[in-house]
Amino acid sequence: MNEKEIMLAGGMYNPNDPELVADRLNARRTLYDYNHSHPDETEKRRQILAKLFHSETTCYIEPAFQCDYGYNISFGENFYANFNCVILDVCRVTFGKNAFLAPNVQIYTATHPLDAQERISGREFGKPITIGDNVWIGGHSVICPGVTIGHNVVIGAGSVVTKNIPDNVVVAGNPARIIKQL
Repeated sequence: MNEKEIMLAGGMYNPNDPELVADRLNARRTLYDYNHSHPDETEKRRQILAKLFHSETTCYIEPAFQCDYGYNISFGENFYANFNCVILDVCRVTFGKNAFLAPNVQIYTATHPLDAQERISGREFGKPITIGDNVWIGGHSVICPGVTIGHNVVIGAGSVVTKNIPDNVVVAGNPARIIKQL
């Protein structure tokens, strides 16, 4: 397996692999164009996102938006992300339909070894994130690697989601915990 395949499988990979460095640079260039586009250029923005995500999409993302690769992110219909969303997509990030992200939401599939010597080596790994249908993620929330969020979930502003969340609940806090059944 090459480094990209290892990364996508969640294994320890070298982020300095030339193919991965080139892919990240390509994403940065594409994001530069998106984040500096005029608000009236809706068709241009749609085309830029299609290039970034390697697929046609009807998602709406307010600039500024940042991600590592783009091609590891997929959206259900009616996706909306407000300003300053960051998605570190070294593994798959999958959104169901009607997912809404408030400003400054951070979604991290990327992680690092706990062992200092392994961490110093520069190798890292990721864990995929899945977000269900009809999910609303409040502002300044962080979704940590490997988390699955069920359907019809509301995540309170400023929450840090470190564990899987079942369907039909409201969670909040650091770490996020269930505060209400829906």
